[in-house]
Amino acid sequence: MQFLKGLYKNVHRHPYFPLSLFSFHIFLLTVSYSANGQSCPSNIDFENGTFSGWTCWTGRTEASGGQNLINLYPTPSPIYGKHTMYSGNGGVDPFGGFPVNCPNGSGHSIRLGSTEAGGEAEGVSYEFTIPANDNSYTLTYNYAVVFQSPNHQDFQQPRMQIEITNVTDNTTISCASYSFIAVGTSLPGFQTSQSTDTITVLYKDWSPVTVDLSGNAGKTIRLFFKTADCTFRRHFGYGYVDVNSECGGNFVGATFCPDDTEINVSAPYGYASYSWYDSTLTTLLGNQQVLHLTPPPPSNTTLAVKLEPYDGFGCSNTMFTRIRDSLTVTAHAGTDTLSCNMSPVQIGANAKPGLKYSWSPDIGLSNSDISNPIATPNRTTAYVVTTSTSGGGCRVTDTVVVRASIIDDSLRLIGKSMYCLNNNDSAILNVSPTTSIQWFKDDVPISRVVNQTRYKVSASGTYHALLKNDIGCSITTKKQPVVIDVAKPAITYDIEYALSNQPLTLQARQIGETVLWKPGLNLSDVRSFSPSFKGTKEQLYTIDILTKSECLTVDTLMVKIIKSVEIFVPTAFTPNKDGKNDYLRPILIGLKDLHYFRIFNRWGQLLFETKKALPGWDGVYKGITQTTQTVAWVVQGTGIDGTTYAQKGTTVLIR
Repeated sequence: MQFLKGLYKNVHRHPYFPLSLFSFHIFLLTVSYSANGQSCPSNIDFENGTFSGWTCWTGRTEASGGQNLINLYPTPSPIYGKHTMYSGNGGVDPFGGFPVNCPNGSGHSIRLGSTEAGGEAEGVSYEFTIPANDNSYTLTYNYAVVFQSPNHQDFQQPRMQIEITNVTDNTTISCASYSFIAVGTSLPGFQTSQSTDTITVLYKDWSPVTVDLSGNAGKTIRLFFKTADCTFRRHFGYGYVDVNSECGGNFVGATFCPDDTEINVSAPYGYASYSWYDSTLTTLLGNQQVLHLTPPPPSNTTLAVKLEPYDGFGCSNTMFTRIRDSLTVTAHAGTDTLSCNMSPVQIGANAKPGLKYSWSPDIGLSNSDISNPIATPNRTTAYVVTTSTSGGGCRVTDTVVVRASIIDDSLRLIGKSMYCLNNNDSAILNVSPTTSIQWFKDDVPISRVVNQTRYKVSASGTYHALLKNDIGCSITTKKQPVVIDVAKPAITYDIEYALSNQPLTLQARQIGETVLWKPGLNLSDVRSFSPSFKGTKEQLYTIDILTKSECLTVDTLMVKIIKSVEIFVPTAFTPNKDGKNDYLRPILIGLKDLHYFRIFNRWGQLLFETKKALPGWDGVYKGITQTTQTVAWVVQGTGIDGTTYAQKGTTVLIR
């Protein structure tokens, strides 16, 4: 059967795939929801949210002798980026814009491959045995694909490949097994993506395809879905797969309700054309996939449909179905559940083809006309689902109670979130009473504080609380940073020397947000960290430095007036570590930058060099204590008047 044909109809782009484009989405559905329907093999529909029962494969693709070869090897578990599970609302494909979760109402879909090119190939396979007494057996899958469309020959293109094998007899079911590409195929439905400005990307939106496995009762069947990049390793392809939860041998709508006023009988998906006839194949009844009958014909009426595949995608087939008024419908509202602080919960069950759904009340529901809406009620609500056939018959209801619980998750701050220690300020955090309260500091539980609505912060950190009530709801409050600062110790700056009535830039420590110089005499800006001084008399300043947390530090600086810039170097020093005259260094008066201070022995060997006046030379050269001798020095720097000053002389080292 040409179940694969529909597969090609929906090719889409996906944001996960960078270099080679090929996107493929597949959903296995059942042809029937009737009383004759039956459950598919365990997790063939991925509805437990895992790859349980499926075998994952990875490998390479290559071109050889004008053929495309996909070489795959099983992996012990799904590979990230190659076998990806999507649950719930997983977003949309980046190239095709279609949902990555199959729109058939199932909760989970998978993606094969990614946009990372490199000649990579991926696959998933599933083996199951058709019941021995079930010789009429069908599956339906939906798919969507995305291909980069390079200028390659057909056998070199990114592709999707389907293999369905009768493992028992070691034969391939040829009418359901084939490869397809976006270029060079007669399969319709491909579109050009608008989400790329380089290589053309072709995609095909979700399409259903039915697989006819009739005549294989008791046989073991293997489904194998494969995707591959181009053989030049520069263009990618990827796909999505999902399976519905029922399998059977009847057409959707072939079994109807006695009170239906009309019925829609659906032939298998994925064929190019459909022709409906009576049982004698003489009277044409319709030429669409779905045959609409009003009123329903008598029970046990036999219908036939001729199926013609797309060129190269399956085999011609004629299938018969008997119309019976024996359908029963069951409504599934789901299990009673809990919604905390209006957190979304899913109710209902997966949709079955041919059924209609209506929920009441519709308050807090994402969509009241689907089988499994998302509920976010603000109060406990009993939701009733009414399920019927598309013809309006077999109306049944079921009820689910979504218990809504609201925990007040507000975190209130009393006091300041930032303050200075010993300023008589504080920070107190409050939450509303509930069953359980656990406080956290920097995401670590505070063990000594349990079930207290009030917490007094004693150290800097980021705080929050985990709140729980007696019915199982829990919620985390927002996070509140608290900074408890400590004032830095005050210091006295080195004396600054200024030339009379010449500007001199002063500098305060930038350890706070604001500064205030006192008194404000002879300064350009008393609120600047680097004001300009200009005066004729020496001045002592106090510098108030205030942090954002209102910690105050008061530094002191003395400015002395000099007549000229001067450099003094002692004529002798005694580096004997007695704390007196142990270092040879220049004494700089009015010099703002020291370019260098160098010391040489009598042979002109450099013993010491520095660009800082302190601490100076201690009389040691390369770890060796120097003996009594006369050394020469040179010093150069820039004065506060902008002039370069240089001086040289000698000093006696005395031991």
